[in-house]
Amino acid sequence: MSDAAEPSLEEIRALVGEFPAADAEAGEAAAERQAQLTKPAGSLGRLEELALWLARWQGRPDPSMERPRVAVFAGNHGIAARGVSAYPAEVTAQMVANFIDGGAAVNQLSAWVGADLRIYEMALDQPTADFTQGPAMADDDCARAMAYGMMSVEEGFDAMALGEMGIANTTSAAALCLALFGGEARDWVGRGTGVDEAGLARKVEVVEAGLAANPEARDEPFEALRRLGGYELAAITGAVMACRLARIPVVLDGFTCTAAAAVLHRLDRHALDHCLVAHRSVEPGHARLLAALGKTPLLDLDMRLGEASGAVLALGLLQAACACHNGMKTFAEAGVSGKD
Repeated sequence: MSDAAEPSLEEIRALVGEFPAADAEAGEAAAERQAQLTKPAGSLGRLEELALWLARWQGRPDPSMERPRVAVFAGNHGIAARGVSAYPAEVTAQMVANFIDGGAAVNQLSAWVGADLRIYEMALDQPTADFTQGPAMADDDCARAMAYGMMSVEEGFDAMALGEMGIANTTSAAALCLALFGGEARDWVGRGTGVDEAGLARKVEVVEAGLAANPEARDEPFEALRRLGGYELAAITGAVMACRLARIPVVLDGFTCTAAAAVLHRLDRHALDHCLVAHRSVEPGHARLLAALGKTPLLDLDMRLGEASGAVLALGLLQAACACHNGMKTFAEAGVSGKD
């Protein structure tokens, strides 16, 4: 990057071309061990796939999940004033306080899996602009938010679970997906925090108005993020990028989190190979988005909470995958006859 104190969107975009591939050698070594474990081949299903995926991205044949990290980014949206959420905008800051006090679902789930939970506030007193009137963020604001997300990625943890908090951000995610993948606004809009029929209609109208006010969002993924996204979405995109550069496996939460990562998929269809999606959200746009990304979620529990709750649950599955892969004996070690 340049000598400037803060990177530009162009400089951050250029990093996508530097994304490393997975460690094929580590994956092959892990697969060789997997084939010798005391079980019929494939009998642990996706747990086997998860162990090999972790091995490739951690660069080690014995993947570890002893030090998981959870990062929740919180931001406010100008479009919240248009009545697209069942809750007022001040709930974002109130929920952040709840996270800090340990009272939210993500706190309980993070403690359950032994994960290090970090909460990142994104200028909650300065919401993004109303994107029905023009871009949600200026270039430098979007770049600053992405860089903030990138800086949340440190050495010393095994995988990162990402999540968000932000009143009105499912509307932002729907608009972003419409710009990235096309269709109609109603294809991507859901009830979010639980809006009624009138609220759902308002969300569709706001998404349509956002694309009408920002036609350039259809032309380039980072421009879509800047014009229709939010600070917390931009931070998630940045965190996903930094994890890829460091070969750190990523677990994405629900619709909004996956939408933020999808910006990178539109730039490079292999950009999210180091990511898995934790669960299929109740938000109808999430199933459509997963199909566009070619991702199969690990869980389908009718969840729509956000705040990385589903992603943390998936960390438990990754831990189970590692426990089996590393702890099981081979046929030779156990003295068990193999398949004829």
